[in-house]
Amino acid sequence: PPPTHPPPASGDGLATAINRLKDSEAISKVVILLTDGMNNAGSVDPYTAAEMAKLYGIRVYTIGVGTYGTAPYPMQNPFGGTVIQQIKVEIDEKLLTFIANSTGGKYFRANNNQKLDEIYQEIDQLERSKIEVTEFRRLHEEFYPLVAWALALLLLEFLLRKTIFRTLTD
Repeated sequence: PPPTHPPPASGDGLATAINRLKDSEAISKVVILLTDGMNNAGSVDPYTAAEMAKLYGIRVYTIGVGTYGTAPYPMQNPFGGTVIQQIKVEIDEKLLTFIANSTGGKYFRANNNQKLDEIYQEIDQLERSKIEVTEFRRLHEEFYPLVAWALALLLLEFLLRKTIFRTLTD
């Protein structure tokens, strides 16, 4: 039986990301496409989306996610319950490699969480860019009002001591 979730649309996901980045003035425009690469639905072909990314200068790093062989997958049985069945894991590595290579990115394969963390760290190292920042600060002292209050209170204390609160020994 087919999976109960909607089929992935890699092309649509990539096209949406491109649409958000195309007008950005960022130095480096990058999309990380985390998928199995199987494009079973959607209105945008992944190859077309890759060409769009290339046209807008957007680099796409593709990560094929999934184990080798089969993986447990929850499915509904005819009685409305959920059963776990082994489903064959298919990753379209040819498509993901094409997308990455045509946009100047790189294809990775992640079959567990540790490998995925390593991939993200590698992408982070690949996408380091130096940005020159010129920063100007206008400094001003903030203690002057406090000093003025302290002097005013001292003067008030002196005046009150010499007038209203005068002692007999003065």
